[in-house]
Amino acid sequence: MDTKKILHQFEQEVHQYIQALEPYRIEQLTLQPDAEQWSLGQMYNHLIQSAQQMHLANIDTCIQRQQAEEEITEVNYKTYAGEAILELGEFPPIRVQVPASPFYTPTQPATKAELIAGLEQVLAHMQKIEPLLETVDPQYTVAHPRFGHLNAQEWFAIIDMHYRHHWLQKNRLDQFLGMPV
Repeated sequence: MDTKKILHQFEQEVHQYIQALEPYRIEQLTLQPDAEQWSLGQMYNHLIQSAQQMHLANIDTCIQRQQAEEEITEVNYKTYAGEAILELGEFPPIRVQVPASPFYTPTQPATKAELIAGLEQVLAHMQKIEPLLETVDPQYTVAHPRFGHLNAQEWFAIIDMHYRHHWLQKNRLDQFLGMPV
């Protein structure tokens, strides 16, 4: 897995997401199509929060487990979906809807600057962690709820795939807001 290539692609994705914020007012960013669907600002916060609180945190866990020389006792397996997505290098272009709940529903942003800062923090963490990935033994994994056990490099790749996948949602929200797609 070429993590340098993934990082380069992710850097471009983040810059596109930041540039894409330019034409919106905060009122547009927080407008939801209905109570069950996220606003564009919530979608951005979902990308930021999932990268920080799940994906990057799990990479850190893989690294810490190796540094602690933790004994590997579990069977590391990927689900069929996990194998397929990693082989394909992207999520399928289908809509995934998570039920509304306090745990899964991202917060509304207060400002565009908050979203930009969050994206930049994720990018900075990705840039910091990428050089370490080649030293992490792939046997150290953390389970993903749908994809099975992923190692640090796979978690890294999932972040970029996740950001690319959400362009579909952004396009739907742009249509709702009457913005050019």
